[in-house]
Amino acid sequence: MHYTEYDTRLAAYAVVTDDKGRVLLALWNEGSRRQWTLPGGGLELHERAEEGVVREVLEETGYDVELDALLGVDSYVFPAERRAVGTDRPMKAFRVLYRAHVVGGELTHEEDGSTDEAAWFPLSEVPSLDRVSVVDIALGMAGLR
Repeated sequence: MHYTEYDTRLAAYAVVTDDKGRVLLALWNEGSRRQWTLPGGGLELHERAEEGVVREVLEETGYDVELDALLGVDSYVFPAERRAVGTDRPMKAFRVLYRAHVVGGELTHEEDGSTDEAAWFPLSEVPSLDRVSVVDIALGMAGLR
């Protein structure tokens, strides 16, 4: 049997905007520093990407969303020393990126998860935030940068 020398993670994230020109972000708490990210995350084994991103947005922000479009797929390699879990294996992350809009719910913060705060930010403020790279990648794919 052939095994890779790295781990693989499939995740899905959403660019959620409102009619006030704001984007919804979640504060990631598992890295070496707290950074803003898109709501979303790792898929469960049984989930399609579309199901997983809707579930993750609800868990992290309190909002029910409807998907508008697939923006694209991005991949990123995390060196072993940058992973949140102690391991000597790098990880290749595949990130499926969607555009979505809120259809219900209210802003709440996730408890006991990989994020612990969610907030709306004017798109003009995003460049000044401490954020992970997928935010800029997805906003670019959505034509918002």
